[in-house]
This record gives sequence, structure tokens and C-alpha cells, in this order.
Amino acid sequence: MDHERLGTRRLYFEDANAMDFEADVVERRVVEGHPAVVLDRTCFYPESGGQPWDKGSIDGVEVLKVVEDGERIVHVLAAEVPASRVKGEVDRTARFDHMQQHSGQHILSQAFFELLRGETRSFHLGPDVSTLEIGIADADEESIARVERRANEVVFENREIKTYFVPEEKIGEIPLRRPPKVSGLIRVVEADAFDYSACGGTHCRRTGEIGLIKITKGERIRGNLRFEFVCGGRALRDYAMKNRLVRQMVGQFNVKEADVAAAVARLSEELKAVKKQAKKNEEALALFEAQGFMQRAEGKIIREVFADKSPEGARFLALHIIRRGPFVVLFGTRTETRSHLILACSETLKLDMRHLVPLVSPAINGRGGGGPSLVEIAGDRDSDLAAALTLAAEAMRKNLE
Repeated sequence: MDHERLGTRRLYFEDANAMDFEADVVERRVVEGHPAVVLDRTCFYPESGGQPWDKGSIDGVEVLKVVEDGERIVHVLAAEVPASRVKGEVDRTARFDHMQQHSGQHILSQAFFELLRGETRSFHLGPDVSTLEIGIADADEESIARVERRANEVVFENREIKTYFVPEEKIGEIPLRRPPKVSGLIRVVEADAFDYSACGGTHCRRTGEIGLIKITKGERIRGNLRFEFVCGGRALRDYAMKNRLVRQMVGQFNVKEADVAAAVARLSEELKAVKKQAKKNEEALALFEAQGFMQRAEGKIIREVFADKSPEGARFLALHIIRRGPFVVLFGTRTETRSHLILACSETLKLDMRHLVPLVSPAINGRGGGGPSLVEIAGDRDSDLAAALTLAAEAMRKNLE
């Protein structure tokens, strides 16, 4: 393999498990305001092919970013590294995580192609989950489960993962899953007799190192299906989190693990029934409250700041009042994060409440709007609602006069 043809010798091509190295600085740059160096050789993988750059340090200085610039690899640093001969150290935990996810993606992609003829459209290795877009319009749960089982069969078989370079003129002899996007000398990653991919990423030595492959989510996008998946250490953390949630629900519902879903469904139905009854009760209470406000009103303006009513409840009450008499209703209420004004009037009064918005909004540092008969304004949690309603009441008295 002619690695010397590369501007920077990529040691991760030779051994993805090599994390420590020494190298000479061949160029210094400034990238986005940070010092950067180009080395004659490196173990740091640059961002490429859906895989993030490696984390780590050079002479103890944090590596912020690793990018390709043609045949050279640029290491962006948190501070200057003055030496001409440096020591690099790749973050082993992050590198192995990337190796597990990327190798797992190859196995999963081939399983989709083998069983569903679904070609991989795109791959992204994220910090928590990875995504894989597959060129199929639809797939049922059992088909996806078969793909997942097949991928894990290959993992459990602990097949060797080999990497080698093939000249462009001979790449047709390799049964690649998809055509290469590069020309010249092409790097092939092979999961022994199962998957052949043109890829420059870092990979495990054997499929067993990938650990469990688990598809966690699926959705439609651009006429294809996009899946979220986790491998190895991420799959273990995902399982531990979900197992913890199941144990908590088992304790709360006092049921067996297999009955948790049924218990949640039953609770959901009960909650719907409670909400339906609560809405009926709220309507009856609002009607009763509306009658009380109208009976106590000394004029056409009804004003109140509520200590324990939601904005929705205040709006509901205001609508009950203005539909039953010629009143202007000015209500204020608070949530945990915001203050709210509900300003309403009966249509028979021929008023436009929107005129109050620019007058009252500055008083609570808020914004809002609505229609002629009802506007809502939301502002700062600790604003003086009573003072804001006083402004609105004075304006309404002038309009009514």
C-alpha cells in the first residue's frame, strides 16, 4: 500500500487501534481563529463519510477539529504547540465508539440490502444515535426485525473485518454493495464474505467487537425510510435506560414486566375519561362563575387578576361572559413562566380590543394579538398585571363613553 502518496500519512489506515503516535509538524495555519498544524503522519481521523473527527490531544493540547484539505490533514488546536516534533494521543473511548457504530452500519446496511433490497442512501454518525436512510418506501415491523436479527447473526459469528486498497481498474472484481464515490486507489472494508464497502473510516477488527446492533426508531423521509440505531456501548446504555424505566413502571403499576404496556394503555384511557369529565365540570363552573361576575358588575367593565386560573380557564370564562351580556372583560393570570392578559368584549358593543395591544403590551413586556372581540397578551412572569388592567380599563371607559 503506497501511503507515502498522501500528504499526511494516515496511520489509522494501517491500524485503527493505534491511538498514540509521534510526528513532525510540516505546516502551521490559523483556522477559524484557532492555531492549527499539519503533520507528516497522524492517527487522527478527519470528519468524513458521515463519521465525526477523532477527539484527543497533541502535546497535551486539546484537538478541537480534524479536517481534510486535499491530501493533508489539518488539526485545529485549542492553543499553540511550539515544538516541531509532537506526540499525539487519540481519545480511545470516542474512537472505539465510532468504530463500533461505523462497522455496525456496514453490517446493518448489507442486511437491509440482502433481505429487502434496500440500498443505503445516507449515513450519519451522531453523538448519541446514528441514522441510516434506506431506499425503500415501506417495511413492516417483522421485516425490520428480520433485518436486525440478520445483522446480529453476523456480529455473533465474529467475522473478520479486513481493509485493503484496490486500484480503480480492478475495483470491478470486488462485489461492492454500492459504487465507490472516489477514484484512483480505493480502500475496501470487508466484513468477511458478507459486506464489501468502499470506505475510508475506522473499523473494528472483527464483527464481535461491534456488540449488539439495535434499531431504535424508524420514519419516512423523501420517499425512503430513515432508521436510528445504536451499537455496542451505546446499545448497552440504551438497554440499561429502558430497563430502568420498565422497572420503575412495574413498581408504580404493580404489574409484571409483560403487562406494563397494557397498564399504560389502561391508564391512558382512564386519563382521557377524567379529562373529558373535567372539561364538563370546567364548563359548568365557568357558567356559574360568569353569572356571578355579571351579577356583581357595577358597570360594563369586569376586571380580575386570578391567582389560580390557567390562561385557558380565564379565556373560557371571558367567552362565557361576553356571550351572555354587553360586557368588557379584562382578566389577568399567571403560569410558572409567564403572565397573561385576556381582554374581551361583547360583539354588541362594537369595540375592537386589538387597539389595546400596543397600549398594554409594554406594561408587561409582552406580545400578543387576536381578533376584534378577544386578544391575548403574554409577558414577563413577575409583571404588574393589576396595573396593566388599569390601563386597559381606562381606555375602555373612554371608548364606552
